[in-house]
Amino acid sequence: MKLLLVEDEAELRQTVLETLRQHGYVVETAATFAQAHEKLTLYSYDCVLVDLTLPDGDGLDLIRLLKTENSSAGVLILTARDGVEDRVKGLNLGADDYLVKPFHLSELNARVLAIIRRRQFQGQTQITFRDLVVRPEQAEVLVHGEPLALTRKEYDLLLYLLANPGRVLTKEAIAEHLCGDQVDAADSLDFIYTYLKNLRKKLQERGVDNYIRTLYGVGYKLNLE
Repeated sequence: MKLLLVEDEAELRQTVLETLRQHGYVVETAATFAQAHEKLTLYSYDCVLVDLTLPDGDGLDLIRLLKTENSSAGVLILTARDGVEDRVKGLNLGADDYLVKPFHLSELNARVLAIIRRRQFQGQTQITFRDLVVRPEQAEVLVHGEPLALTRKEYDLLLYLLANPGRVLTKEAIAEHLCGDQVDAADSLDFIYTYLKNLRKKLQERGVDNYIRTLYGVGYKLNLE
């Protein structure tokens, strides 16, 4: 899952960044309103963690931007403002949740996971697709009830497909989701073929075939048939 962390306090930004990456997220950061605005305009995220008080703008305006553009990203407000008014305003704008500073990192992670679970998996802690069961909180995949060992990227790819059932995902979108915004500078996206090939092979070895469909020249999608 790909997150954007908008936080101007350098030490807190780094601490949260490291924590979220340890939990397997691809995390991009922005230290200012302008940086966040540019990234939200150019890229897609599964969840945006936004500080309300930024040196060059108000985080509430970033939430307005997301909603104006009909973004599917979840929104978690991080705020040191202790007044109820700002938090209520953020929720009314469409934010999913808020967390008041200082906060425990374990609570932050739990709230991010809950937002993604509600938005992408109908609140389910367990995703079932044909012969597959995925438990995101444990990063666990079962095929016919038996654990399937995947690399982190293979697991993230599978989860991305499951979060977008039947939707065609371009190679560029997959690369951005798995590797972050810096993939724009990559010379080649051929590594996506490797991830897909390895994931398909591991599924086939467990008797699960034809789950990922290739639409040549267009992209890939989870086969719902």
